[in-house]
Formats: sequence, C-alpha cells, structure tokens
Amino acid sequence: MERIHVTVRARPLSPEDEKTSPWRISGNSIFIPNHSTKFEFDQIFGEECKTINVYQARTKDIVQAAVRGFNGTVFAYGQTNSGKTHTMRGSGTEPGVIPLAVHDLFQIIQQDVDREFLLRMSYMEIYNEEINDLLVPEHRKLQIHESLERGIYVAGLREEIVASPEQVLDLMQFGESRRHIGETNMNLYSSRSHTIFRMIIESRDRSEDEDSCTSCDAVRVSVLNLVDLAGSERAAKTGAEGVRLKEGSHINKSLMTLGTVIKKLSEGAESQGGHVPYRDSKLTRILQPALGGNANTAIICNITLAQIHADETKSSLQFASRALRVTNCARVNEILTDAALLKRQKKEIEELRAKLQGSHSEHLGEEILNLRNTLLQTELERERIALELEEEKKTQAEWQKRVQRAGQKNRKFEFNGVVFK
Repeated sequence: MERIHVTVRARPLSPEDEKTSPWRISGNSIFIPNHSTKFEFDQIFGEECKTINVYQARTKDIVQAAVRGFNGTVFAYGQTNSGKTHTMRGSGTEPGVIPLAVHDLFQIIQQDVDREFLLRMSYMEIYNEEINDLLVPEHRKLQIHESLERGIYVAGLREEIVASPEQVLDLMQFGESRRHIGETNMNLYSSRSHTIFRMIIESRDRSEDEDSCTSCDAVRVSVLNLVDLAGSERAAKTGAEGVRLKEGSHINKSLMTLGTVIKKLSEGAESQGGHVPYRDSKLTRILQPALGGNANTAIICNITLAQIHADETKSSLQFASRALRVTNCARVNEILTDAALLKRQKKEIEELRAKLQGSHSEHLGEEILNLRNTLLQTELERERIALELEEEKKTQAEWQKRVQRAGQKNRKFEFNGVVFK
C-alpha cells in the first residue's frame, strides 16, 4: 500500500499581489499567520521553481515504474488561471511534465536491453461531460466500458503506435489544437475541458531466438495517464455567461465529484464497504484505478497566493490535504499464458534445486524439509499445466481431423456435443 503523493506549486505573483498576499510558505508547510489552519505536503514549490523540479519530485519515479509494468497517473489540480496547463504542457523555453515524461520514457526503454517494447498513445478530452478523441476529431461522445480483460476503458478511442518522442509530441500538438479553450475575465486561453494524455506500455523479455513465433514469455501492460484538469471557477469572477457558463457548470460538477471521491477514500469508505461515487462523473470513472486502486498516483496542486483568491486557494489546499490520506495498491500488470507459467515454474524448480543442494553442506532439518515441500508443490503444478497443454493440443488435433473429414464429405459433424455444418 502506498499513499497518493501530493506536491503544491505556487504561481508567481505580481509586485502588487505579493505585498498583500496573506499566505506564507515555510519548508513544506503553507499557512496564514495568526490563523489555526496550516497545511503540510510532500513538497511545496515556491514561485521561483522550474517545472523540471516539480517533475523530478515524483513524476519521474512514476514513469520509471510504468516501464516496469506499474500503472501510473499524475494530474494537475487547481482553480482556473493557477498554472495547471503550464505545469503539464510547458512552453518552448520550459517543457512541462508531459514532454519531460515522454522523453524520459523513451530514454529508459532504450537503455533496457533485456526487454522489447511496444508503445501506444491516446489523447482525449472530457468536454461538457462528453468524451472526445483529440486524435480523431470525428470520434465524439465516446462511451466508457468495463471488462475483465481490459478493466475500465473508453470504447472507440484511437491508440496510435509510436516509436519516438518527437512522434508522440507531434500527435499531442495535433490533439491540443482541437481541445476546447475559451476566453474569460481571468484567462485569455482558459481550458474548457479536462484532458487525459495516455501512454500504453507493453513489454516482454527478449527471446533468445528473435525469429521464433512461439515465445511464451509473460507480457507486461501498463498505462501512464498525465491529466490536465480544467480549473474550478466562479462565474462572478470569470464573467462567464451563455456557453462559457454551461462549460463552467460542467467543470465544477466533475471537480466536485472528484473532491467527493477523494473525501470518501480519505475517510476509508471503500475499505469499510461504503459507496464511492466514481460513476457520478466521466472523469472519476476513467480515473477510478488511480484513485484508491491499482496505480502509482501523484497530484500537483497549483495555487495562486493572491489575496483575491484566498478562498479558492484554501479550498484547493483542503482537497490536496485529503488526498494525502488516500492509499493505492499498485502491482505489476502481467498477462501470463499457461505456456509462460510453465516456463516460469521450470525456472523456479531449477532455482529451488540449486538452493537445496547448497543447503546440504550448511543447514539440515527444517529448512531442507521446507525446500523439498516447495519443490514438490512446484513440480506438481508444472505437471498439471503440462497435462492441460497436452490435452489442449489433442483437442485441437481432433478438431482439425473432423473438420477435414467433414469438408471432404460435405456434411455436418458433431464435436463435444455441438453440431457443426
């Protein structure tokens, strides 16, 4: 079990706002002097910090773990105009978390000579509670599905196979140009949708025979989500009306659901059998595995320390503080066929035998007995799998014979109680 990692990043203030700011930062604590409220986080970054420092605090570790088969999610949270998109996307002079993660991902893969990789990417937005594919603009109003094999996924979402960081960032730029943005009183280019940038990482051990089509190694499949949330906003401050007001309403509703989910999880509702409203929002439904589930998760809480936004900043810090108490259980995601399991069991038997032989000269008694019992159980399991594989081969061979005979005689036949024509 590992809790969600939370960092806070403060947006630079104008000289006027700096004079009147009520907030003070000391180490990894932030507070208002002479007030009882004090917030502490894993790390707090002041106005002078660079995005690379924010990235290295936790996201870099999550990217490295994703290459090893662990799911990972990082998202920027905060009110509108607090610097979330700058943190995630960056600029030409200061790359954001997403481009830094993409370059790191390919660099790590190139250094791993023992495994071969297949990378895919997708890019979606949630706009007015509708899911749109940013890589294929005509793919709109996509639906969320769930299955035993894939878990929670968006049906119809394009996944592009990618081979270089430049290709990924070009596709991301294409998608970004189709994201919904708009002007408000607080922001000239305000994000009007949540975006989820996703990398799907598949890998397996390199086969000794590169030309072999019968490799039985287990396949690891992990998902890395990098999320730029739209900011919470007050219509009185943004001047939103008409379309902008409708957009803000949907944004606030989904963020409120996210806050409720975090609050419920921080109170242990799920572990106690209580209801957690993941399905009340498309955002929380898609991110469900990252919230109390199978993933390494980090939140970058973006705030502004200006006096005029003190209430919104306090609300953002309360959300981030609750997230600190949410725990996940990340594990390697591995697809293991019977043939791969048989290969693994064989390797374990060899290691156990080697250990058993080494124990003869050092320790006798209970340790050797335990090793022998483990070895026996492993060999029995291996024999069971081998028998199942043999039976499967016989069944397939019998099937082929009957199909061939039926084709020659142009008639129907029966196999395992089912009639075929």
